[in-house]
Amino acid sequence: MYWLELAGETDAFAAREAATAATGVDLLAPGVARTGGIDRPHVRRLAYTRAAHEGIARTDADVDAAVAALRAASLDRAGTVAVRARDVRATTGVSTAAAERELGSVLVDRGFDVDLDDPDHVLRALFSAGPRAEHDAVAGADGGDADLCALGWVAVEAARDFAPNPTERPFFQPGSMAPADARAYANLAGAAPGRTLLDPMCGTGGLPLEAGLVGADAVACDAQAKMVRGARENFREYLGTPGANGSPDWHVARGDATALPVPDGGVDGVAFDAPYGRQSKVARHELADLVAGALAEAARVAPRAVIVADRDWRGPAREAGWTVDAAFERRVHRSLTRHVLVLRRGDAGGTAAVRPDRE
Repeated sequence: MYWLELAGETDAFAAREAATAATGVDLLAPGVARTGGIDRPHVRRLAYTRAAHEGIARTDADVDAAVAALRAASLDRAGTVAVRARDVRATTGVSTAAAERELGSVLVDRGFDVDLDDPDHVLRALFSAGPRAEHDAVAGADGGDADLCALGWVAVEAARDFAPNPTERPFFQPGSMAPADARAYANLAGAAPGRTLLDPMCGTGGLPLEAGLVGADAVACDAQAKMVRGARENFREYLGTPGANGSPDWHVARGDATALPVPDGGVDGVAFDAPYGRQSKVARHELADLVAGALAEAARVAPRAVIVADRDWRGPAREAGWTVDAAFERRVHRSLTRHVLVLRRGDAGGTAAVRPDRE
C-alpha cells in the first residue's frame, strides 16, 4: 500500500490523474490518497502528485499518535534515514519540527543513523485534517471529515519536468495553457511511452508537447498555418528531431478537426482545448459544429479522450458515442472556469492501464 501526496487545490482532479499511474486510488484526506500499487516511472510524470510513499502506518493527526504508531511498526530498512513532516495545506496546526524530532528519536532508538543531507531513506509524515473533496467519479471523495497522519517511506517523487512557461517558449500566443495543466490532461488521455496522443486543435502545441515530454509520440493539427508553424518551432526546441536519439516521434500538420487525416483507431488518445465562447465562429465552422465534429472524429480514431473547454460539452460528447467517465470544473481565474471531460468509447476501458509495483 502507498500514500499519495497530492498537489494543487483540486483533490478529486489530482486523484483522477494519479489513477493513470496507480491502482485503486482512494482519497483519504485533503491532499492525501491511498493506492494499492504504483507504476513508478509513470508517477514521476504526474503533474498533480508530489510523491508516492510506501505505507508504514496511519493514525490520527497527532504527533503522539504518530510516534506510537511508528514504535509499533515493522521497519524493513537498513541505512541512514531522515524524517520530513508536512502539515498538508496547514490544516492541522501540528508542529512539523516537533514531529520530525520525535519521530527521528524513534528511528534512532530502533538502531538507525540520521543523515539529514543525503539519507538512504526518507520517512514522510503527512498530517491532514478537514473535509474531503466531493466528486462522484473518485473513490473516497465523499465530502466527509478526515483527520490522519500517514507515515511512509518515500518511494518516488514526481519529476515536474514540464516545458517552460508559455511566455518563455520560442512561439507564444495569449491564452496558452499552463504546463502542469497540459501535462495532467495529456496523462488523463493516456500519454505514455509506446502510445500516441493526438491534439486536433493544438494551437501553440502545449498539450502534445507535454505528451512528448513523458515519452509519447505526438500528432498535432490546427486550422491556422501560423499555429502549425509555431507548434513545430516549440516541438523542435523541446522534443528535438522526431524519433532521433530516443526522442519521441511527432508530427504537426494543418488540418480540420472535423475531418482528421488519421485512420480509424490510429492513435491511443485524443486531448484538446476547445475554442472558447468569445470565438463564436472558428474558420468555416460554428463553434458547436466544430466541437461536435471534433468529438465524433476523436471517437473514430481513439478509445479515450479529454476535452477542455469553457463550458460543459457532455451532450455532444455522448451524441458522438463517448461515455463520460468524469467531469471536472477547474477555476483558472475570476472570468474563466475550465470544464474538463474525461471520455472513453463504450467498448474501451475507463482508466489507462498501469503496471502496479507491489513491492
